Amino acid sequence: MLLQLLEDVCTADSAGSAEIAFLPDVAVRKVPLPPLPIFPATLALASSLAAPAHAQDHADEDEEIEEIIVQATRTGRRVQDEPIRVEVISREEIEEKVLMRPGNIAMLLSETGGLRVQVTSPGLGSSNIRVQGMRGRYTQLLADGLPLYGGQASSLGLLQIAPTDLGQVEVIKGAASALYGPSALGGVINLVSRRPGTEPLGEILLNLTSRDGQDLTAYGESPLGENWRGSIVGGLNQQSQQDLDDDGWADMPGYERWSVRPRLFWEGASGATAHLTLGAMGEHRDGGALPGRTVPSGEAFRETQDTQRFDGGLIAEIPVEDLGKFHLRVSSVSQKHKHRFGDVREDDRHETLFGEASFATQAARTSWLAGVAIQSDVYRSKTFPAFDYTYTTPALFVQAEHGLREDLTLAASARWDVHSEYGSHLSPRLSVLYRPGPWTFRGTVGTGFYAPTPFVEEIEAAGLSRLAPLDGLKAETAESASIEAGWASGPVEANITLFGSNISDAVRLEDIGSPGADLVRLINAPGQTRTRGSELLLRYRWDEVSVTGSYVYVDATEPDPAGPGHRTVPLTPRHTAGLVAMWERHGKGRIGLEAYYTGEQDIEDNPYRSEGKPYLELGALAEVIVGNVSVFLNLENLLNIRQTKYDPLVRPRRTPDGRWTVDAWAPTDGFVVNGGVRMKFGG
Repeated sequence: MLLQLLEDVCTADSAGSAEIAFLPDVAVRKVPLPPLPIFPATLALASSLAAPAHAQDHADEDEEIEEIIVQATRTGRRVQDEPIRVEVISREEIEEKVLMRPGNIAMLLSETGGLRVQVTSPGLGSSNIRVQGMRGRYTQLLADGLPLYGGQASSLGLLQIAPTDLGQVEVIKGAASALYGPSALGGVINLVSRRPGTEPLGEILLNLTSRDGQDLTAYGESPLGENWRGSIVGGLNQQSQQDLDDDGWADMPGYERWSVRPRLFWEGASGATAHLTLGAMGEHRDGGALPGRTVPSGEAFRETQDTQRFDGGLIAEIPVEDLGKFHLRVSSVSQKHKHRFGDVREDDRHETLFGEASFATQAARTSWLAGVAIQSDVYRSKTFPAFDYTYTTPALFVQAEHGLREDLTLAASARWDVHSEYGSHLSPRLSVLYRPGPWTFRGTVGTGFYAPTPFVEEIEAAGLSRLAPLDGLKAETAESASIEAGWASGPVEANITLFGSNISDAVRLEDIGSPGADLVRLINAPGQTRTRGSELLLRYRWDEVSVTGSYVYVDATEPDPAGPGHRTVPLTPRHTAGLVAMWERHGKGRIGLEAYYTGEQDIEDNPYRSEGKPYLELGALAEVIVGNVSVFLNLENLLNIRQTKYDPLVRPRRTPDGRWTVDAWAPTDGFVVNGGVRMKFGG
């Protein structure tokens, strides 16, 4: 089945090559393409992250490339040596995105090829991450390899994580259950924290927006003795409600949020290390109908959510003389929510406990890693206890990598999970890396599974009040494959990736209500959800100027709920593209121009249209640095693209699952200006 999928990926590209080549020629000439801050883990693209602009030959890469070590695969390899395709957003890219959106990581990820940050609730602004056209619930969000945002990160999770203390972001696309179990069916995003240096360092950033938003973040790090270092990050974020089309519904929800996260790092003389992290966050979010206004039914339908999250985690690495290294990871997270959907109030709690122990060793050209893991996910609702669950999943996993030659590496991994509700599942994954001269080739096939919960996108947006208790669901399973080719010569770099996935037993909502009694239930859809596509990246770097162009093609279909056959997966643009030009001089400042094109996308159950219009977003960024102080100004969505310029967000009538708004297929905030000052101390 996996071989057939790999053949389908190649065939799909061959059949679609005319379209893939044609689109950039037409759309990109009319529409400058968006930047791609995440670069595939090839020699060519790893070089572009850290190396200078002059030619970078494969032979002398060690002198020219700053080492980027990947954590998401547990092997601690350099990014260019990973057989598994890992894409890395470097600290340099994070610094740029912090100036655009310092309050959360949504923009950091949304401007990345193959990733789409999809708004799931225009009422509260919640969003999730779709990887290569797959639903957001399949994406596992980690912090230093730990599930600190829960086994299934909520759709508001992206909007509650500040990027200030991130050192890099690692992305694995496609089924990654062989690495991280049932929550990683579609891929993994690992947020890697900054490591403190040997000198005290501090940073304060103040940001204001033209939509009455304010952000204040602070970060500090320092050595704390011979073997100890520490860091702390905190933030205060506020946004007022905005009704941009004056229809009585908040196009931009209001929120007030605080967060704090201290970290401790220890390194022993023998090479043993430990990392302890603690986190706390509180937020009140307010959306829906504005005070004194109503929805078409005449009711005052407010939407609010109060969140409290507390988490802690420990990562330790202990060398065992002449044998290898012992690794330990443990974490705990508790999230409490108070939701309001009109007259319905929901009070619930999510908890995740995680533990993992593994041992890694190497013999000649072969490296091995084997381990055990266990995760417990608990949900309790005071309002709807029928949906309470406790999932416990112990697992065994093994990974092996073997260098057949200097330029050829094979990697294999497998994980056996025993889910307390959805049974046992074996998830294998096989990868190959071939690096002849300036070329880099990768191929990967793998399988995975996902354990369903009540929280699909529609339920997170509308609550549990109209959902029937879960009954008879099966685990969702997937097969994925990708082929990648990269090339670099002097200042020019290029990369193309072909990908595909098949998901069986995908969970979806079905209307089972009778007149006057709206009710929905979750079922396993018959047939397969199929995704085929490609990603293309081109980059040119000359002295202090770089230009990056990207294009992503996605063809995603799923069983049609209306009858036999398949339909295009809603809210999945077939064509997206972008271009960014950046001038940057260290210690002086930067100027950037960027553009993002989003093509047509099918829309489900929208009374105003069945297809979203293609649109172009333009942006500009400028930063001036004087000593330890910088002043920045960012212009986002210069053309003022806004969905409510075409149609209302509010529906004429409520859907059976309880939503009052249509799906968001375009920006809802329009043209926004933000600017501020960043001050650095020490270092």
